[in-house]
Amino acid sequence: MRALSSAATGMLAQQLNVDTISNNIANLNTTGFKRQRAEFQDLLYENIERAGSNSSDAGTTLPSGIQVGVGVRAAGIYRIDEQGSLENTGNTFDIAINGNGFFRIQLPDGQDAYTRAGSFQIDQNGQLVTPQGFIVQPQITIPQEARDISVNEQGEVSFSLAGQVQPSVAGQLDLAIFPNSVGLEAIGGNLLLETQASGAANIATPGTQGFGTVLQGFLERSNVNAVSEITALISAQRAYELNSQVIQTADEMLSTAGQLR
Repeated sequence: MRALSSAATGMLAQQLNVDTISNNIANLNTTGFKRQRAEFQDLLYENIERAGSNSSDAGTTLPSGIQVGVGVRAAGIYRIDEQGSLENTGNTFDIAINGNGFFRIQLPDGQDAYTRAGSFQIDQNGQLVTPQGFIVQPQITIPQEARDISVNEQGEVSFSLAGQVQPSVAGQLDLAIFPNSVGLEAIGGNLLLETQASGAANIATPGTQGFGTVLQGFLERSNVNAVSEITALISAQRAYELNSQVIQTADEMLSTAGQLR
């Protein structure tokens, strides 16, 4: 009975759907988080009678045929990279991206990672780093005696020194964009890695055509909508229950058939 295996694939699909939704809800307040969506496809069909095949010697054809589906499978889980709302924190080293782009972060192995979470800090050497201590690229060092630190919309970081009239420039932030940002690999810690699917990073100054700008004292909130996720969760739960009911019904039908004498 095909219904048993078809319903089993449906239960597995909805389990994956719930896993995805639960991760979205868990990251409701994660800075720069982008919600994910599970995509499904039907499986191959068994052709009992193929549409268009001859149905008689007179040359008549079957208008529809008989195809029986065997279930569903996960086609992918992808991120929805729409802009999250910007929250004013007032923190000097909180920097949000307004528009397209990712900050570049240098991992301990020297590899570049990318993030939308601009909750930066200063380490013991005055370098701009992530909460994990990973250095923001290009490297920016701010002297201990610096004051009135500012970051303009084009990512230029400047500061003032006592007795100095003109501000000094500490460095220049840049942004990276990708042909297919959905293809970036998430590794946790709000970090993403370039992959063959994402394409190579294109790096430029904030405000360049196609790139967003940056805002000091702001953070980008998660783009997860709690109401939409709860609605999707209820829908996935109902679909899971229906598939389990199909298995129970198919089992009862098989039991009935087995009792025939």
